[in-house]
Amino acid sequence: MAKDGHTLQGAAADFIKRAGELAGVEVDVVYSGNWGRVQQHMRDGTIDLIAGAFLTLPRLEYMDYFYPAFQGTRTMIWTRDNLDLRYSQWSDLVGIDGLTVINNSFGQAFDTYARHNLTISEVPSLEQGLQMLSLGRAEYLIYEEFPGKAVAAHENITNIRSYDTPVSTENLYLTMSHKSECNTGELRGRLSRAVFDLVSRNVMTEMLEASIQEWGDQTN
Repeated sequence: MAKDGHTLQGAAADFIKRAGELAGVEVDVVYSGNWGRVQQHMRDGTIDLIAGAFLTLPRLEYMDYFYPAFQGTRTMIWTRDNLDLRYSQWSDLVGIDGLTVINNSFGQAFDTYARHNLTISEVPSLEQGLQMLSLGRAEYLIYEEFPGKAVAAHENITNIRSYDTPVSTENLYLTMSHKSECNTGELRGRLSRAVFDLVSRNVMTEMLEASIQEWGDQTN
């Protein structure tokens, strides 16, 4: 239920494939570009599902959400380890140049605040954002906790850190494009039951622990 691209791995990929198995469909989890391109593919219906989208009002216009959320995630402020922004609340970022990944969301409340009060440039990928931060081309980067740690380790970026206080704590949902050929009431019902079953059995926690272990084995 996805188009061209390289196969993706990780806990979210395992979750969406397991949900498909329980719903009686085969799900191919592939890389289809940066987050902005993925969102456009969802608008166009050229990909069917995403495992890992925050709930925002604009996205409701082109995606159906499956409940309950399958994972919670914290969004963090990342900075160089020799720079102290003294960050503890959103207003501490006013007047400071930041980065994030294009078309990313960190929850409706923060997105609205940032749009009106903060100076945040967008980059195509997390890898590029972390590299720019490491080189001092921005004072902070906003991104989720675990992906930030994983990509920094993979890129061997060691001179950054995150603050303990999260920007936001949001839920991640499985979503389906409104324009997907797979988007029928019957299949949505089967997927909804599958998601509910997996969340009830806390399967995502097991998958995440296994993914972290596997990542550590590959990067140590």
